[in-house]
Amino acid sequence: MTTFIDFSLLRPTTPSLIPSSFSKFSTPRPFKLRCSLTEESATITPSKLNGEAQSNGGHSAAADCVIVGGGISGLCIAQALATKHRDVAPNVIVTEARDRVGGNITTLERDGYLWEEGPNSFQPSDPMLTMVVDSGLKEDLVLGDPNAPRFVLWNGKLRPVPGKPTDLPFFDLMSIGGKLRAGFGALGLRPPPPGHEESVEEFVRRNLGDEVFERLIEPFCSGVYAGDPSKLSMKAAFGKVWNLEQTGGSIIGGTFKTIQERRKNPKPPRDPRLPTPKGQTVGSFRKGLAMLPDAIATRLGSNVKLSWKLASVIKLDSGGYSLTYETPEGLVSLLSKSVVFTIPSHIASTLLHPLSATAADALSKFYYPPVAAVSVSYPKEAIRPERLIDGELKGFGQLHPRSQGVETLGTIYSSSLFPNRAPTGRILLLNYIGGTTNPGIVSKTESELVEAVDRDLRKMLINPNATDPLVLGVRVWPQAIPQFLIGHFDILDAARDALKAKGLQGLFLGGNYVSGVALGRCVEGAYEVAAEVTDFLSQYANK
Repeated sequence: MTTFIDFSLLRPTTPSLIPSSFSKFSTPRPFKLRCSLTEESATITPSKLNGEAQSNGGHSAAADCVIVGGGISGLCIAQALATKHRDVAPNVIVTEARDRVGGNITTLERDGYLWEEGPNSFQPSDPMLTMVVDSGLKEDLVLGDPNAPRFVLWNGKLRPVPGKPTDLPFFDLMSIGGKLRAGFGALGLRPPPPGHEESVEEFVRRNLGDEVFERLIEPFCSGVYAGDPSKLSMKAAFGKVWNLEQTGGSIIGGTFKTIQERRKNPKPPRDPRLPTPKGQTVGSFRKGLAMLPDAIATRLGSNVKLSWKLASVIKLDSGGYSLTYETPEGLVSLLSKSVVFTIPSHIASTLLHPLSATAADALSKFYYPPVAAVSVSYPKEAIRPERLIDGELKGFGQLHPRSQGVETLGTIYSSSLFPNRAPTGRILLLNYIGGTTNPGIVSKTESELVEAVDRDLRKMLINPNATDPLVLGVRVWPQAIPQFLIGHFDILDAARDALKAKGLQGLFLGGNYVSGVALGRCVEGAYEVAAEVTDFLSQYANK
């Protein structure tokens, strides 16, 4: 799953309407796979998939690439191949076991509300905007106010996070001593790096001090990864910041060196088709995040196969792969020159075990903690007066350090962040609860999850005597976000090396456990995987 609470802006750098009474409501039903199995499987090739007549003397050409998984990573890899590398990979098939695309992107709409039950937004980087434009969604793009405040709960009060360097002297989230410690540490006046891979906690405490970790980075890790920063790898989870110290001797030194490198090697001219966001912000679409996977799937047309559950994959002696699927029409075999697995690592592990037990064992080691997305609405008058700015709830949302006595990881002000998310006079809040430090949410009832969220909100945002919330949705993701723990890259490299050792060239791993958990990183990773597939197919054609 992609990032739930996209609070990357804190850097100095998640179908039925749930009844309003939260004593009675039901979680949307899981998607069901419909299969009609036959004793014999049919071999389907690109020509059959597209309804074209076969030729080639009875031998059908294989697809150039089959992408297993129709989530955002798989769809964006297919889109990247179609827009950037169509001359090398004209025949690309995307298969999805569920009856819809998008993976954990889940946008719902009813009675004037529009809400997300998976990831909620993305950073509008150029790769992300390229995907948006190529999908025909430029006019549907909506961006948050870059000047909207972000908050962190500390000592019972929601305190603003500095949005720009000039805010640093004035924000009260940190003490003067904490600010000085962070400044000197960023300049390099701190202990040297240890001789081992550091956790996020170790790196931040050493470089920037305890206050930065406890009041900024720890809640940030909870919001982005739903993770434990004492176990997350700094190198794997926040590689760009980690690399600054590696290249420049300190965070500031690395920043200056990066700027110098950019001046020496300027980027190519920016695509004039791309919109230019103002400041640091986040984006979505007029009708929610689901517009992106839906738009890509529409463009790919019949090359997207829904309710196709992969049963097995075989490496052919002649090169390429044969994939057998359970489909509504029965068993279907599909031939392809290359394959990309974008499904969760634990599912990929099971499917790859017959090909490489070593690779399967490595992929089984990645951990996905549970996270619940709880969407609730209150009347505007339920908001505490001190939380209103010019009579409105303004801001991106709030994060809650684990030390502050609240169970909820954080809250997105959905109706303030993007337009047309709630009826007039209503406030829509998207709350996330669970994660690595609170896996027990899977044993809680839906009413208990709502009660926990409501109880937390009344401590700092909602009037204690406000009416009960209108509950729009409770979605529990039992295996939500892959954790980039210490040793993550070693495990990933072990899986890739094991595939290579078995001669499985042309079989690629993708998805959020490879690229990163933020939605934007999934898109950036899709372009990277598409380039790898293209390189392989170019070599394949020359054999």
